Amino acid sequence: MTRLAIFDLDHTMIATDSDHAFTEFLIEQGLLDAAEAAARNQQFYQDYCNGCLNIHEYLAFQLRALRDVLPAERDRLHRQFMREKITPHLRDKARATVERHRRNGDELLVISSTNEFIITPICAAFGIGEVIGTALVCDERGCFSGEIDGVPSLGEGKIVRLQQWLHARGKSRADYETVYFYSDSKNDLPLLRHADVAVAVNPDDTLRQTAQAEGWQIEDWR
Repeated sequence: MTRLAIFDLDHTMIATDSDHAFTEFLIEQGLLDAAEAAARNQQFYQDYCNGCLNIHEYLAFQLRALRDVLPAERDRLHRQFMREKITPHLRDKARATVERHRRNGDELLVISSTNEFIITPICAAFGIGEVIGTALVCDERGCFSGEIDGVPSLGEGKIVRLQQWLHARGKSRADYETVYFYSDSKNDLPLLRHADVAVAVNPDDTLRQTAQAEGWQIEDWR
């Protein structure tokens, strides 16, 4: 039977939070007002760390900068964002783990609460094409509306989105001999408990304590 290796992205595969970094990038580009946006961005990030992020409010705040930005310009901005804010933070140990699973013939998947526009090119840098992130609503021009399409891939939502992903491929959890999940965050405890093999990567304090209690593997990818 096939095995499935699932990875969280931020602070797991990369040594930064791509969502927080992207908002900082938008501020630097003059697309968000620095005086107001920097403090709100930091508060939203703290809410995420504390496990109480309102993802709908956060994306409405973040994506207002891109409301009238057409896809071609948006993609140009993302390429610059990748060069400046993400590429320096790709983790070598993450690459090595991805390649080990690939050599073993395992399917590879990234599930992140960060939206799919931000994370898809980052995952491509690891050679992973199967990506689940928070999906965004676009208008008839292809511009973001600031709204979320479907269930956000945050907390329990990661399990829902994983089940939807499997169903779309005519598969179920039972089709996999082993499901691995790598994450740094207590926000991912639902999916970590859902996996056969849970790996805490550079875990926060809550996840470290849980991993020790559950006997999960703990790894340092820094």
